[in-house]
Amino acid sequence: MNKTVKGRCPVLVGKGITFDTGGISLKPGANMDEMKYDMGGSATVFGTMEALAQTGHEGKVVAITCMAENMPAANATRPGDVIKGLSGKTIEVLNTDAEGRLVLSDGLWKAGEYDPEFIIDFATLTGACVVALGHEATGLWSNDDDFRTEIHEAGNAVDELAWPMPLLPAFEKEMTDSKIADTRNLGAGRWGGANTAAAFLKQFVPNRDYDEDGEQITWAHMDIAGTYWGAKTNSMVKNGATGVHVRTIHHLITNR
Repeated sequence: MNKTVKGRCPVLVGKGITFDTGGISLKPGANMDEMKYDMGGSATVFGTMEALAQTGHEGKVVAITCMAENMPAANATRPGDVIKGLSGKTIEVLNTDAEGRLVLSDGLWKAGEYDPEFIIDFATLTGACVVALGHEATGLWSNDDDFRTEIHEAGNAVDELAWPMPLLPAFEKEMTDSKIADTRNLGAGRWGGANTAAAFLKQFVPNRDYDEDGEQITWAHMDIAGTYWGAKTNSMVKNGATGVHVRTIHHLITNR
């Protein structure tokens, strides 16, 4: 697939939670030291921009990094709060540890201002993705089947596996089923958590020119929770963060 339109460029959006305690919905203490890696999505975006520059790519690419820290505090977001995002849509906060999708919702909406060729977001978003795919593959969702396939093939070309995942209408219905807001930041149950997270993000992908009746901008979501750190099969990194999908997106952009 290549729907390149003159003047349009790729926009990359990264989750950048510099440390994630879970906020008021506090995480267990075990392994919380690893939450310094919760900025992995933004790190992938930074790394991709650096790789493009170092290899002489001349095309325009826009990067948006959504940086924040998630800590308990007197002014912290609370379960039960309703907040309004950059899109104007309201979000019912049911768990403050589902914070990454909140910052990404604003980043995705902001991306529309650049009339992008496509939008890809990267995030260490859900433990559910690790349950589904382990540390071997990134979860990959898209509102365009051809684009999802293109990313999957780009990952295969550089030995970074991104596995296609479903974006079913039922998941979207679940994430827009709040009685007091346009959306909710948590699914109704524990099942399919990575899919409902992707369905939440889709609600904030703008239509072309923000036209209410227009076509949604081509978008993909990559959940790197299992592949950004802890990956046992990454031959380039002995331990710690892997920088996953810098090579994938460099390959995707430079071979279109």
